[in-house]
Amino acid sequence: MRKVVSIPRGSTAILGFIDGDLHVGEESTIKAEEGLRSVMVSGIIRCEGNCVFNCGLVAESLDGREGDITIEGDLSVSTKVKIREGGLHVIGNLSAKTVDVDRKVAVDRDLNVEKVKVGGSLEVGGNTKALDIEVGGSYKAYGNVEMEAIDVGGSVDIEGGVKGSRIEVGGSFKGKGLVEVGRITVGGTVKIEAEVKIEDIDVGGTVVIKGGEVKRNINVGGTFESTDSLKFNRINVGGAVKLSNRCEGGSIDVGGSLKVDGSLVFTSIDVGGSVEITGDAEGEDIDVGGRLNVGKNLSLSGKLDVGGSVEIGGRVKAKSIDVGGSLKALKAEALDAVRVGGLIETSEGVKAAYIEIGRRGEVRGPLVGGRVLIQERARVEDIYADILTLEENSRARNIYAKRIYVESGCKILGEVQYTELLEKEEGVLFAQTPVKVEELPSPPF
Repeated sequence: MRKVVSIPRGSTAILGFIDGDLHVGEESTIKAEEGLRSVMVSGIIRCEGNCVFNCGLVAESLDGREGDITIEGDLSVSTKVKIREGGLHVIGNLSAKTVDVDRKVAVDRDLNVEKVKVGGSLEVGGNTKALDIEVGGSYKAYGNVEMEAIDVGGSVDIEGGVKGSRIEVGGSFKGKGLVEVGRITVGGTVKIEAEVKIEDIDVGGTVVIKGGEVKRNINVGGTFESTDSLKFNRINVGGAVKLSNRCEGGSIDVGGSLKVDGSLVFTSIDVGGSVEITGDAEGEDIDVGGRLNVGKNLSLSGKLDVGGSVEIGGRVKAKSIDVGGSLKALKAEALDAVRVGGLIETSEGVKAAYIEIGRRGEVRGPLVGGRVLIQERARVEDIYADILTLEENSRARNIYAKRIYVESGCKILGEVQYTELLEKEEGVLFAQTPVKVEELPSPPF
């Protein structure tokens, strides 16, 4: 049977090395012998109620109940720390295999454990190294954190960097250093003031990060913001997305709005509201329910589909362009088709295999196409086409086409040249007599 040293309640004891167990009564104080920094116990230390160690402590295990234990030095336990209905304050370093405390744990310096489980709050003044960190309330770390998993019910606040596999937080996560983890799942908000290297982000509320890379998915219920360059695979956000500098990635799916203060390379953009990109944009497809604004050039290998208006500061090029409202650009070019319901305003013009201008639409700038359809009551300027159809009561300036079909009530205010066929209905007004020519003039581009 192991030796047991008992310290009565309310006592002060000076100890050195104990070959056995140590039992400490409530409101007792333990000091180390002169010349020693720590009390060493080969067995188990059991504390009843509040206990204070004015020294470091080395033991096989530490067990407490119904009180707080304070250690004014380092705590080194070879197996476990278990405190029921109490808390633990270590002014130095804490190392153990497992720590299980019902209330609060505060470690002024470094924490090195396999697993720490705290019902209330965990605060670490130095670095944290652990496999699993489980906290019911809040976790605050002032140094770097290296772990496998963090599971916190309330909030996490880490001043240093974080490296590990998984972070799960019910409330909020805040990090000031590099966050390098596999997956971060947060019910409320995330704010990271440094770059990230993350596989997946899944957050119910809002996210703000300072760029970096998210290799797989960003799923956010509210808003997502990256204040610096970001590499991503997929962004899926219910509210709004804001990106900065040069960002590059895959698909962006947003219920509200997307704003990029810089340039963007992507595969697809699907936004219910508005999109604003101040620099260049390059990708495959864009589908926007409301408004699209690109400050410089837009280049797409696929489709541009916008329900409202499109304004491009430079040139736009796509496989197809379909705009319900207005299109403004220096130049618009599509491999297949351009369809615009309202106004087109360009200085260099529009070019496509097929061009369709909606009913009562208006075009400022030349149209160059294989087949061009101007719906009724539309107003256009110069047209260069293989086959042109002007529907009822539409108006054009100059026309240069192989085949021309003009419906009743149309007005042509300039010259008309054609090489093959001109068919017109009654009530068409030509300011100049149409001329059949051998060769049409070259389009402006």
